[in-house]
Amino acid sequence: MCFKIFSYLFKKKAKEDNSMKYLIAGLGNIGEEYSDTRHNIGFLIADKLAEKAGVSFKQERLAYFAEFRHRGRKVYVIKPTTYMNLSGKAIKYWLDKLGIKKSHLMVNVDDINLDFGKIRIRKKGSDGGHNGLKDIQNYLGNDYNRLRVGVGNEFSKGHQVDYVLGEWTSEQREKLPEIVEKAANANLDFVFRGMHHVLNNYNG
Repeated sequence: MCFKIFSYLFKKKAKEDNSMKYLIAGLGNIGEEYSDTRHNIGFLIADKLAEKAGVSFKQERLAYFAEFRHRGRKVYVIKPTTYMNLSGKAIKYWLDKLGIKKSHLMVNVDDINLDFGKIRIRKKGSDGGHNGLKDIQNYLGNDYNRLRVGVGNEFSKGHQVDYVLGEWTSEQREKLPEIVEKAANANLDFVFRGMHHVLNNYNG
């Protein structure tokens, strides 16, 4: 009888703990040559979250990894080291390893279909031609939370790759800290206040 009670309490505690755990993924490409490119804005958001929490990333399997607590919630932040096109592999691995449900995942990514600096948050949707989101969809389906930050689309036909892998203009770089700060705050509000709140307060 005592064993059954203990087992029940242990399972209940594990379930409660899982309900307070969140995974934030910032997409990008590893390597110094990519650090200041538009495609890496997800990494910048992840770095800002770690900075605000006063923690550092360490290299783990498939990702740079950091963790901290935010208002009673356990937050795990990853920057996949799989390169952008294989982001789904890292995200699926860490969701499973940490026992985090998909509704507690937020993916941060660049988007050429949005004006520079515009934030759009969705609970599901298409990959929009983004290879990182396409790979995640292969692992998770299309119903996962994503925060997309517009990087603009000032490129001529056939030069999309050059644009997203290109560095910020001086004007964009000047505005970037404010945009990254807003995106980081949206992630923290997602953790504490929930998806409904960020959908109503950060879109647009």
